[in-house]
Amino acid sequence: MTVIEDLRVVPTDAERLVALRRMKRVATSLLAVAAVVFAVSFALQDAVQWLAYVRAAAEGAMVGAIADWFAVTALFRHPLGLPIPHTAIIPNRKDEIGASLGAFVENEFLSDEVVLGKLESMGVARRLGEWLAMPEHAERLTAEVSVAARGVLTLLGDEDVEDVIENLARRHVFAPEWGPAIGRLGARLVESDQQRTAIDVVLEKAEGWLESHPEAFGSMVSDRLPRWLPGFVDRMVDDRASREVRSFVRAVRVDPRHPLRIAIDRYLADLTDDLQHDPDMIARVESLKAELLESARLREFAGEVWESVKHTLAESLADEHSELRAGLRSAVIEVGSRLASDEELAAKVDAWVADAAAYVVRTYRHEIAGVITETVERWDPRETTEKLELQVGRDLQFIRINGTVVGALAGLAIFTVATGVGALL
Repeated sequence: MTVIEDLRVVPTDAERLVALRRMKRVATSLLAVAAVVFAVSFALQDAVQWLAYVRAAAEGAMVGAIADWFAVTALFRHPLGLPIPHTAIIPNRKDEIGASLGAFVENEFLSDEVVLGKLESMGVARRLGEWLAMPEHAERLTAEVSVAARGVLTLLGDEDVEDVIENLARRHVFAPEWGPAIGRLGARLVESDQQRTAIDVVLEKAEGWLESHPEAFGSMVSDRLPRWLPGFVDRMVDDRASREVRSFVRAVRVDPRHPLRIAIDRYLADLTDDLQHDPDMIARVESLKAELLESARLREFAGEVWESVKHTLAESLADEHSELRAGLRSAVIEVGSRLASDEELAAKVDAWVADAAAYVVRTYRHEIAGVITETVERWDPRETTEKLELQVGRDLQFIRINGTVVGALAGLAIFTVATGVGALL
């Protein structure tokens, strides 16, 4: 049985009021019946002797009913509006009752033994895991989290977030020296020949571009030849230069040990070393970083980053079929399944919950109980009376009913004993 299924149906105040009035009518009706029976039997008891017993029972019933009506009514108000001492107990002692109730809750319900004992018996992690593992519950939790997250995005001020992004960038991106960091990263890439992939891509793109744009060289070479050479020589020279360039690029691309590749590798190795150890190179990189840091583009970049992230998150959170929502649902179900099946993990979570609850109880026990006391103190006396009467008034009417029945039996017993003793004497 889950926590939700274990909840009892609590009646509303309107339902309690209807039940209270019904029980009041029942108790009052019994008093009225006892009064009618007493009147009739009292009038006829001389003619019909056994009616004396009926009169005694009815008389006892009236006494019991009136006494218990007085006792029950005195809790909530002055009987018949008369300011009788020690009546209207609840409205007159409202603050004391609130303080006593708060102290009772603090000492009896918020003790370490009660709270920890209840948590241990509940198996919080297992129950939570079983609930989360159900797809419909995971979907519900995901939807609620998405709504809350969209609300947070709406409340966040763009300028404040941009300031945070800019400050983080300055502190973690721009504050450290760039040269050594870039050099170390570049050295690792060169050592593992990762630069060759990039070079291959560049050469492949260059060869493709030269093949599809033969006019690119045009008269680039022939324009530098003497003017007196014939025109067909210019065209031959341009065509030959274009073929040579394409052939050279192709040769570099297909030969992993081409001298140009080796030269590029050597240059990159020297560059990464200079970035790490050459003071002049490090200073040049830091100068470039300082120019970038002073540029207004940094602020624009922070704004663009936040706007892009905000827009993407808002769309993903609003779309129930988005990858973000799907991933969140899967994560919730996975966490629930692990909590429900992994006893070691569940034990750790239960221990964490118990420690957290114990800390809250020890630290804020008085403040939590004080909420009850302060709330009752703020209540209007009449409002307090009505609230409490709605809660327990119906059950108190059974006291009146029982008083009527017990009074009748007591009256009959007393009269019977007194009559028997009188007859014997």
